Amino acid sequence: MQQSNPGRNAKRHPTARCEISSTDDSGEELMAAFDYIVVGAGSAGAVVAGRLSEDPGVRVLLIEAGGAKKPMNVQIPAAFATQFRTNLDWDYHTEPEPGLNNRSLYHPRAKYLGGCSGMNAMVYIRGSRHDYDSWAKAGATGWSYGDVLPLFKKSERNSRGENEYHGATGPLHIEDLRSPNPLSESLIEGMVSTGLPRNVDFNGAEQVGAGLNQVTQKRGTRWTTADAFVAPASKRRNFTVLAETHVNRLRIEGGRVVGVEVTRDGRREFHQADREVVVSAGAFNTPKILMLSGIGPADHLAQHGIQVVVDNPNVGSHLMDHPFYLANFETTARGTLANAQSPVQLAKFVASRRGSLTSNIAEAGAFFHTRSGEAAPDMQMFGAPAYFWNNGFTTHDKPAYAIGLSLVGSRSRGRVRLRGGDPMAKPALTFNYFSDPAEMDSMVTGIERAREVAHSSAMRGLTTRELHPGGGAAGRSEIEAEIRRNVAHTYHPSCTARIGTEADGVVDPQLRVHGVAGLRIADASVFPTIPHGNTHAPTVLVGEKAAQLMRAAR
Repeated sequence: MQQSNPGRNAKRHPTARCEISSTDDSGEELMAAFDYIVVGAGSAGAVVAGRLSEDPGVRVLLIEAGGAKKPMNVQIPAAFATQFRTNLDWDYHTEPEPGLNNRSLYHPRAKYLGGCSGMNAMVYIRGSRHDYDSWAKAGATGWSYGDVLPLFKKSERNSRGENEYHGATGPLHIEDLRSPNPLSESLIEGMVSTGLPRNVDFNGAEQVGAGLNQVTQKRGTRWTTADAFVAPASKRRNFTVLAETHVNRLRIEGGRVVGVEVTRDGRREFHQADREVVVSAGAFNTPKILMLSGIGPADHLAQHGIQVVVDNPNVGSHLMDHPFYLANFETTARGTLANAQSPVQLAKFVASRRGSLTSNIAEAGAFFHTRSGEAAPDMQMFGAPAYFWNNGFTTHDKPAYAIGLSLVGSRSRGRVRLRGGDPMAKPALTFNYFSDPAEMDSMVTGIERAREVAHSSAMRGLTTRELHPGGGAAGRSEIEAEIRRNVAHTYHPSCTARIGTEADGVVDPQLRVHGVAGLRIADASVFPTIPHGNTHAPTVLVGEKAAQLMRAAR
């Protein structure tokens, strides 16, 4: 559907297109101009664009490489793994990882409106307050816990109501699980029996402890940032979304970004930004777009024939993630999620949005320390009433449960680099997992703690055979070998365009890219260091912060 003037007469449709203004000598179609262009409609980009469009006096364009529809396996919480390696997934793989016996790890990234808020396990964790205070102490002015808490609360519509730590009037629905599995409560009891306190709110006064996770759902259905921020904005006359549109590069003239070059429906187009461009394409694609646009390590860009606009070796560097190991155990418990997709459970979900399909899989959670002397707990534990291995591709023929260990105190750094100058080519990813020896010590300790939970009094009679790591991993050296063979990640890539000075970062605390006017970054790539917990909530925060900063700059 076309529109004659995106600023005043836009059709109220989430995939509205803007009218072609003219065609230049190269055959590139020149489109109508916007005040703001946001690249990427994921966990942060949808927030930035939606918030900016609340001002009727500005024209906002949101560009998304994926589609605009919300398929059923996005809506059904327990079905998130069925999106992997489909047309909903960017389907990335790392280079051979030296710390993991040169294995290449699969990294799914969602490709549709809402981004990974539609593909994640919906766990709503902000991280530790020490994350934000340490960012501010290191120079990220305005990012302390006291600074960001009001923005977290602004986003939230928490089903528990408003209090010191939570909001109840925002667009992002946060709820308790509607149909928690009884086995999850047993797992929490097992975690408590190892010495952890009960914790009913990991985002409240204290992060340490064990309890059920809150989730980004609305009455049992997944609630994405597209639901929260794009759907309301699509009713506004000043808001346009272009889905299935691939951004090739930014156009920079005289040290200022003037717009974006894209490919849509097989045609090359240029979209002009009169005020600012915000890149929110994620920790992999954001540095890729910057480098294709001439912003990055000069020697690397020259290697691929890209003219250097800003020589910044920090672009694509400092890549971080949380290593993740899943311990699996066979169980005598009835009603695990093994039969979650049965006709009975599907009917229950369709009729009442209850039952096993409302599960986020990682129902139970805990945070604890494996190292002394650190302010924030470095290990996050998940309890799932289901077998989970190999990103969900491998199944097991008997009832089982999983205890996941996510090393949220990770330290290793990797990088994102181009494979060439083709905008359609996937970037080269290297994480360097376990390059810091302390990480391996913590992961081994975490697995030992998981075994304690599995064989606690609370789980007595429920745990039978250990599947992973299994009997062959008795001592710490054997566990370490198993980790290198089978550890995965928590789907949390971050920090590749981090807040810092021109010497050690890509953006300043206002999220402005060093060396280019009119350009900001807003996604998980700007984290100075990776937060101690799931990254979705902090990424939504970045979107809120970016919109706040941009409105203040007008």
